[in-house]
Amino acid sequence: MNSVLLNYYEAIEKASQDMLEAARKGNWDHVVKLEGACALLIAQLKNTAAETPLPADEAQLKSRLMQRILINDAEIRQLAEPWLEDLDDILAGRPKTLH
Repeated sequence: MNSVLLNYYEAIEKASQDMLEAARKGNWDHVVKLEGACALLIAQLKNTAAETPLPADEAQLKSRLMQRILINDAEIRQLAEPWLEDLDDILAGRPKTLH
């Protein structure tokens, strides 16, 4: 049986996977929306973790979930780089160049 904490880790991993799928489609508005939901889950996780530690037998599953979250995050960042550069150019008033 999963602890409440593990349920949070699983929900965060699912949100990160959904963010990655949205990023792959170029749906950055949805990525931002999911990022907000993820931030709320992380805050709830922190509050719950302060009151209830994760059972030792669930540490390995937590580690696997965290690895998947980090892998998803890395790919999202890689996909976001061109979008962020375009946004920087727009905000700086630089015209977009064609290659």
